[in-house]
Amino acid sequence: MIFSDLSLARRLERAEGFACVQYAVTRRQQFPESNAEWMECGGAYAVFDGIDSPCTQTFGLGLFEELTDETLDSIEAFFRKHDAPVHHEVSPSAGVPALDLLCKRGYRPIELSNVLYRPVQGTAATIATGTTVRITPPEEAALWGRISARGWAHDHPELMEFLERFGSVTAAREHTVCFLAELEGTPGAAGVLCIYEGVALFGGSSTVPELRRRGLQTALLEERMRYAAHLGCDLAMMVALPGNESQRNAERKGFQIAYTRTKWKLHNVTARSE
Repeated sequence: MIFSDLSLARRLERAEGFACVQYAVTRRQQFPESNAEWMECGGAYAVFDGIDSPCTQTFGLGLFEELTDETLDSIEAFFRKHDAPVHHEVSPSAGVPALDLLCKRGYRPIELSNVLYRPVQGTAATIATGTTVRITPPEEAALWGRISARGWAHDHPELMEFLERFGSVTAAREHTVCFLAELEGTPGAAGVLCIYEGVALFGGSSTVPELRRRGLQTALLEERMRYAAHLGCDLAMMVALPGNESQRNAERKGFQIAYTRTKWKLHNVTARSE
């Protein structure tokens, strides 16, 4: 049985942090002018992938070492160097003293997310007739990126260009496998699997509007779970906004909430602990 404790939080946060570190490394390789980079400080990963990137933040803050003013000074300097906002995604396992220190330094909560997990094993779900899922080879990275972007940009078409760039970097990232689901041979959904020390991070799944509710997401999850088991992973994870459709879908597939995470943003740069 897997318990929701500090050990689990460390595994999950490190897996997501590693995926974002690899993303920044790949961004720097593809676009040197982006100045994407990362650092480790106080046991946490600090990642800069662009001012507006969701990867630009810290991961694992306060989980591997006690959070101190010195650690935050170094991390804040890292983000200031890039003129980027200072964001920390913090697990409750970091403890009250870490949260208190963030408050004293002028941080405020701006977002909540649920981290979900389950053992890696089959779900025995029924796959819709005519549905297939396959790993996309490097030469189809652009196709995967377009399908992924179309799914995510349906409600926000102004983000299409950004999402296509995001997808191209994702497809080239190491330790990442991209999957494409098709209905009767027509590509309709894209998903990604990031692997780190036995943890399979399920992320980046989207479906084009005209093929939604046709079972493509179920097929994507089944094939990624099978592939994770083949690689010897024992733990699967997802991240979703509290109570949204993604969380409900994950829970239907056997995922359960490990903890609710808080994203903190530095608002008052002059505030310091006494």
